[in-house]
Amino acid sequence: MKRILILVMLMLSLFSCKPNVDLPTVERVDIQRYLGLWYEIGRLPNSFEKDMTCVTAHYSLKDNGKIAVLNKGYLAKDGGKFNEAKGTAWVPDAQFPGRLKVSFFWPFAGDYYIISLDENYQYVLVGDPSRKYMWVLSRTKILDDSIYNSLLEIAKNKGFAIENIIKVDQDCVPH
Repeated sequence: MKRILILVMLMLSLFSCKPNVDLPTVERVDIQRYLGLWYEIGRLPNSFEKDMTCVTAHYSLKDNGKIAVLNKGYLAKDGGKFNEAKGTAWVPDAQFPGRLKVSFFWPFAGDYYIISLDENYQYVLVGDPSRKYMWVLSRTKILDDSIYNSLLEIAKNKGFAIENIIKVDQDCVPH
């Protein structure tokens, strides 16, 4: 019994020692301007987008004030098989409008933090506080290299592993 107690206490201490490093977000977001189509220009590797190309995210307002999310893309290794995922996003705390939650299947939701946003809403850097997920999105399929590199530098300064970034191919023929 004593060994079990020690093991439980050790496991709890390991989990409680995980640092909770804050991730600053933009102070203002005009959701109406943020709505619409965004092209994924770059991302950190993740299991749900493995081998995906021509990835887009479309945001629209729902009747209940939340945001409908529609992510689309093609699975390159399966001859361009089309995939899509529908979800819902919302701002859980109006004091932090750049910190959204996104859910693709209830009751699970992930963090969608707007780290940097162009004043004209033409490009954005999004991530999560764990630094495991990060995306560079643009209103156009091609983002100027200087802007892209500037966003990656911001991400690097915020603790993201940009050496693992995947540049997303946006040169696809729609099916």
